[in-house]
Amino acid sequence: MVIRVEVETISPDEPHYTISDAARLVDLHPQTLRYYEAVGLVVPRRSRGNVRRYSPRDIERLRKIRRLTREMGVNLAGVAIILRLIEQVTELQAELRWLESAVGSASTHER
Repeated sequence: MVIRVEVETISPDEPHYTISDAARLVDLHPQTLRYYEAVGLVVPRRSRGNVRRYSPRDIERLRKIRRLTREMGVNLAGVAIILRLIEQVTELQAELRWLESAVGSASTHER
């Protein structure tokens, strides 16, 4: 007997969690999440009723912030700089992969 289970995949950018759920998942107080939003470290989406909704990507970002502040002692200004640098490195890596594939496919066509 074969049992099939459908697994729903959640997009990393799909707003899914309320502020209380997000706070519990990242072990932070909801007021801390509101403060992080106020200073621009995280930007949750809003529902039609103006309720904050956090995506899995937001949750991962909040975990990075918590790790940097709690475990490494980085202040929030430093966290903002680090997160921006991480984003830039990620973008550059994606661009490099694209360029490598473009050069690879161009050299294949030349042969």
